[in-house]
Amino acid sequence: MKPRSSLFDPRLLRATLLPSLCKLDPREQWKNPVMFTVWLGALVCTVLLFRSPGLFEFQLVLWLWFTVLFANFAEALAESRGKAQADSLRSIRVTTPARKLVDGKEVSAAANDLRPGDVVVCEVGDAIPADGEVIEGIASVDESAITGESAPVIRESGGDRSAVTGGTRVLSDRIVVRVTCEPGKSFLDRMIGLVEGSERQKTPNEKALGVLLIALTLIFLLVTFTLPPFAEYFVEQGMGDGMPGFASLVALLVCLIPTTIGGLVSAIGISGIDRLTRHNVLATSGRAVEAAGDIDVLLLDKTGTITLGNRQASAFVAAPGVSESDLAEAAQLASLADETPEGRSIVILAKQLHGIRGRALHEMEARFVPFTAETKMSGVDFNGRRIRKGAAEAVKLHVTQSGGAWPQEVQQEVDRIASQGGTPLVVCDEGRVLGTIHLKDIVKGGIRERFAKLREMGIRTVMITGDNPRTAAAIATEAGVDDFLASATPEDKMKRIKAEQAAGHLVAMTGDGTNDAPALAQADVGVAMNTGTQAAREAGNMVDLDSDPTKLIDIIEIGKQLLMTRGSLTTFSLANDVAKYFAILPALFVGIAASGGSGPLAALDVMHLHSPRSAILSAVIFNALIIVALIPLALRGVTCRPMDAASLLRRNLLIYGLGGILVPFPCIKLIDLALHALHLA
Repeated sequence: MKPRSSLFDPRLLRATLLPSLCKLDPREQWKNPVMFTVWLGALVCTVLLFRSPGLFEFQLVLWLWFTVLFANFAEALAESRGKAQADSLRSIRVTTPARKLVDGKEVSAAANDLRPGDVVVCEVGDAIPADGEVIEGIASVDESAITGESAPVIRESGGDRSAVTGGTRVLSDRIVVRVTCEPGKSFLDRMIGLVEGSERQKTPNEKALGVLLIALTLIFLLVTFTLPPFAEYFVEQGMGDGMPGFASLVALLVCLIPTTIGGLVSAIGISGIDRLTRHNVLATSGRAVEAAGDIDVLLLDKTGTITLGNRQASAFVAAPGVSESDLAEAAQLASLADETPEGRSIVILAKQLHGIRGRALHEMEARFVPFTAETKMSGVDFNGRRIRKGAAEAVKLHVTQSGGAWPQEVQQEVDRIASQGGTPLVVCDEGRVLGTIHLKDIVKGGIRERFAKLREMGIRTVMITGDNPRTAAAIATEAGVDDFLASATPEDKMKRIKAEQAAGHLVAMTGDGTNDAPALAQADVGVAMNTGTQAAREAGNMVDLDSDPTKLIDIIEIGKQLLMTRGSLTTFSLANDVAKYFAILPALFVGIAASGGSGPLAALDVMHLHSPRSAILSAVIFNALIIVALIPLALRGVTCRPMDAASLLRRNLLIYGLGGILVPFPCIKLIDLALHALHLA
């Protein structure tokens, strides 16, 4: 689904050149008022150039057009990366006929003719013709064309794994699917529209920034074109050499208005969604991505998100008179043929704690007893031994029927494990109880560190679980979450979200079931799992194609990165106007500034550039080139560091504020030296 093209892939750059030129259309430029102002200035200067040609004027016009083109290039490059993904998605659209059920009979129908409510049959090798819900059967489905994950997934009727996506392929068995989407509005169509930018709308923050940039542009427009009367006055007073030319005034305007951020703001927004899709997450809008950056409360389900989801063996507790190694050996023997995650974890724990190695099953001449719902036990018979492991009540019945005794110490251990939310498995050898295996939810490795990182970013984490409060508290402490909600029902989730929002917080959560849909819709950022129900996918404003609940943490980091990138480059853009002010203003009023000497404005001539024309041209060239230099940062994003908002503000002001002021001075001076050496100004 996600082509891993390099930012400077030659094919991508070639595909970007023509769109960059096409964006010179005034109908396209009008969408960005700041760059439209530069476009108008370049156009007027071009017309004046034909009336009064000159080397300085020609270079100035050339670099003004380059400024517009470089801004177009940044936006077109961001769009091209999305279009490359869209092309790969288009290639998997279903064009084969669907097997539609009409009155219980199969009829052939085109995928584009299917409507919500239609029922289709899909068997081995069939492509699923449209988005829908499995209403009958169970099958393994290949979703690699969309998710990039080669492992097939299970889709079945009922439950939370019933949603299927058009364009995926059935690998086994047979399913009956009810279509849930109109033609052209499928999940795949939405993805294509979003990644190529055709459905991207400006977010509230982006609109607010746009208003600020327009206001600054209008202010500097008024300031710039009120300068000629002042210049005329100074000439009359014998303090100047004459009014600045129109081209010089345009140069001053272009350098003072926020052209850097104006040229990159659209690319920043597009690349934010692009980074999200490269993490296999579909956002329904840029607003959702921005909201993720403002999240300060994170609700996470325990099972599968904080814990591994499959209970694993964590300890062997031997019965009186039995060594732990003997218990571990018997548990391992009873689990050799057990392919469940719990069974494999018992074998691994026996090896880790007691060095008990696996054995060749054919050499043991053993008969393995599989687990059944009736016996609630499994085990192995070999060499006259009958080893069993299973639920405490089932093993107790087996032991007493075999003439054995049930130790009180074992019952106490079973009760203790159960009270902590764990699962006790008792192991016996015929009528002799050997001890207990403690199965528990295992907290995912590194999750505590990730929560600590979120805490540094000012985000509070809340674990949601159906466990009792005692068990929930133990896991919450181990995982390092800030708070937990135990014995939670869907209604409890909704109440908690509303309470957090009423307190002024922005909330994010994940879910996959129909009962999660109300909470997903209520949350500011609701991430639905792709494996979940259609109701959950429709309710959330993001869909995780990998169905990994922990990815919510990555989503928040991407959202924060988008906001940080926009804020950092805005700070840099406004700050570097200061240096251009010191370069151009003394050049425009050289008589007053008394370049190289003394005068009322001599203090402004801090760079001592070679000539007024060189100063103006150097500032305009820097203004154009800095857009190119910042394109990689705009598309990749500013590094998101775990720190609170105040520390982050101080850091950005230091790096991008102070840096924005200092960097242009040496750069403009170097350009001035190059122009002077080449006799271009």
